[in-house]
Amino acid sequence: MKRGGGVSVTVVGAGVAGLTTALALSEGGAEVSVIERGPALGVGACSWLAGGMLAPGCEQESAEPLISDWGMEALAYWPARHAATCQRGTLVVAPARDAPDLDRFARRTTGHQRLDAEGIARLEPDLGGRFRAALFFPLEAHLDPRAALVSLASLLEARGVAIHFDTTFRPGTSSEPIVDCCGLAAIDALPDLRGVKGEMLLLRCPELTLSRPIRLLHPRFPIYIVPRGNGVFMLGATMIESAERGRVSARSVVELLNAAYALHPAFAEAEILELGADARPAFPDNLPRLRQLGRTLYVNGLFRHGFLLSPALAARAADYVLHGTQYPEVMDEDPRQQRSA
Repeated sequence: MKRGGGVSVTVVGAGVAGLTTALALSEGGAEVSVIERGPALGVGACSWLAGGMLAPGCEQESAEPLISDWGMEALAYWPARHAATCQRGTLVVAPARDAPDLDRFARRTTGHQRLDAEGIARLEPDLGGRFRAALFFPLEAHLDPRAALVSLASLLEARGVAIHFDTTFRPGTSSEPIVDCCGLAAIDALPDLRGVKGEMLLLRCPELTLSRPIRLLHPRFPIYIVPRGNGVFMLGATMIESAERGRVSARSVVELLNAAYALHPAFAEAEILELGADARPAFPDNLPRLRQLGRTLYVNGLFRHGFLLSPALAARAADYVLHGTQYPEVMDEDPRQQRSA
């Protein structure tokens, strides 16, 4: 296989991992085509139901350092490719009785400012008087995942990269590389991959105005709320060890809405526009992987960090395909090969 520009690469999957990888390969000089089994952009992709938070600082609370370090790249990547990216920071709040949880969050993270009740009210007037303390991460950002996928597809189209929808990839005899970005659909080839189910609600609550993502450290059910504009909010947080896709449980809806009500009572009158659930692909350590099996490079395991990590992982996948650069922090062997060694 010839390294560098001029190589032809097939990218399988048109979620955020596939589109960012295809764009990185094209920008690196490769001739790229994208194969997607779904009939249209976002259909069947867990990217369609993502929160779209670009929060590397907040992720320090529970994720490995690589997530935050590589996630910083997203803060420059997305505004340059998706003009509607909003860089207004993230606000983390907790009820007064849960102040120790906020202190714990502060100890585990960096890049935040502590706010008192007055500071919260200045930043988000509709939350005035509801919380005594908060953490503000000013550099963080958010986007609408569906609009961001459209932006990536438009950039690929402008570069002459075709996305072939409603198409099942069938490997041929060519020696040119394949980059598989199919998430859980690749589980037969990646036996250590697992599904982590996430559920979301899309609400319309025109009585409430929020200008940035809010994370509520609820004692039983922490949530995040991401504004989508025009009084629409995305509400999510569930993480269930299951590869089940599509079914939203009544328990999760009740818990999510109860937590949203704890943030602000206006959510009691919100209109439910959409319920969604999908399974995020994750490896045992919840870190992503670039795994070469034969002539196929698998780009997978983004877990709940799809939009945060895809720019960094895509850049490294392209660098590996085009130039052979190794990234040992995310490259390993097939576990089946390890067991047989």
